[in-house]
Amino acid sequence: MGAFRAVGTVPAPGAELTPLATVSAAHERRVLIWDLPLRVAHWGLALAVLGAYLTERIGPTAYRWHALFGYAVLVLVVFRVFWGWLGPAHARFSDFVRGPRAVLAYLRRGGPQYPGHNPAGGWMILLLLALLLAEAATGLPANDAIMNAGPLYGLVAPGASDRFTHWHALLWPALVAAVAAHIAAALLYLWPGGVDLITPLVTGFRRGVAREAAIAREHLGRALLIVVVLILLLLLMLALAPRAELVPLT
Repeated sequence: MGAFRAVGTVPAPGAELTPLATVSAAHERRVLIWDLPLRVAHWGLALAVLGAYLTERIGPTAYRWHALFGYAVLVLVVFRVFWGWLGPAHARFSDFVRGPRAVLAYLRRGGPQYPGHNPAGGWMILLLLALLLAEAATGLPANDAIMNAGPLYGLVAPGASDRFTHWHALLWPALVAAVAAHIAAALLYLWPGGVDLITPLVTGFRRGVAREAAIAREHLGRALLIVVVLILLLLLMLALAPRAELVPLT
């Protein structure tokens, strides 16, 4: 076995790094893992969901803001789905969606460290995206039976709108539970695990991963194009949707 250099010493100029020094250098190295569009979508979704919740608690008078936050959730979720195929390496579904066997193996033994999402985290991302998309979509034809209705209310029968409203409310606790589990997992990795998964989603950089795992490009132009197209499609949908004529309950 090769000699391991004592902690705290500095290799001489030109000297070959020893195993310990190599590990230390890898730990200190900052590697770009998460691209800017993914980070903006991640925190944008967090803010949009929080905004939708707060405006719903305020009541019917804040409906316009509630709807705007819902539109933001819809655009960002659909963007994230497209980004799962068109984004950089670690944003792609092919990088982190693995079969049940890989997930179970990771949960039992911890498995290797993954630069991006681990197998269990990958399925949590899919669950969150599915719940967010369902919550936003069911809100489009929903109503509050008082004075407000979603933009697609006019496309469905009143009874169907009521069912969408029911599912819109029913999905919320499931979404909250998934978000809570997502946050709890990140905190458990941080303490006692000692692995910071939160800061990289702010800065984009992770420590302790191989240099080869770094993404080469963030594809900002591609991301901007996708977002612009999605916003235009949303505006077109809102413009073409028949005007909602909500009849309050008596």
